[in-house]
Amino acid sequence: MNEWEWQLLEEKTPVEHLDISGVEVRSGSRVRLRPRQGGDVMDIALAGQTATIECVEQDYEGKCHVCVVLDNDPGRDMGLLRQPGHRFFFDAEEVEPLSEEEARRVAATQKSSILVAGIGNIFLGDDAFGVEVVRRMAGLQLPESVRVSDFGIRGFDLAYALQDGYETTILVDACPRGQPPGTLYVIEPDLKALHDPETPQAAVEAHAMNPLSVLRMARAMNIEVKNVLLVGCEPETHGGDEGQMGLSASVDAAVDEAVKLVESLVNRILNGDRPDSRSSKL
Repeated sequence: MNEWEWQLLEEKTPVEHLDISGVEVRSGSRVRLRPRQGGDVMDIALAGQTATIECVEQDYEGKCHVCVVLDNDPGRDMGLLRQPGHRFFFDAEEVEPLSEEEARRVAATQKSSILVAGIGNIFLGDDAFGVEVVRRMAGLQLPESVRVSDFGIRGFDLAYALQDGYETTILVDACPRGQPPGTLYVIEPDLKALHDPETPQAAVEAHAMNPLSVLRMARAMNIEVKNVLLVGCEPETHGGDEGQMGLSASVDAAVDEAVKLVESLVNRILNGDRPDSRSSKL
């Protein structure tokens, strides 16, 4: 068998929808995994878990395979957003469609209401403040309704993440405002200005991150941005020569306090309190 023939046999054709037990499923449908008995260790581990269908494919023999991503897969937040986490393929008879009611219930329990977004460039000294804060938060036991993620300089990814409808977004970033290095701020951006038709639609650079530009981009994409807070730190070095890695001593000393500050804000928000900003609005 030559190489072309092998590729032809392995080629799969996308299928728009599939009927499973009288229920039509397609990309985006929620299912429960029911791997056949006698499978490997991974099959046993995945049995009973809920997942979202990424796609349905048909092989050259006409058999349909369902590609899914686990609803609780941490890989969904790794790398670029809107990319799948760990993908698994199952035969059609190994997945059980969820009823509309159960799918809504599962989605409600898994939906994050607070996004904590670390922002910054690790190659620009104190600009890495936000990235370091969320890195240290990785060890905290936070409620499932809170998502903590390092967005670095990926402005497009953050804008797309806001499509998930978070009730509150907490941005963590270096924020020069003329105070002593290491000073922490809690700032509430003026979201009303984002809806002003005269507000310019700032472009988002692929290799840079400006929180207000990202919010303006989200507005241009008709994404509803609800409550936003910015936890900022006065940098000692900001926007210096590229390749300057590592926080200054004053900013590094403020990171642990910032972690506690963000955790306190999260708890207050979950308890129904609206935190007061410690500085004027942007």
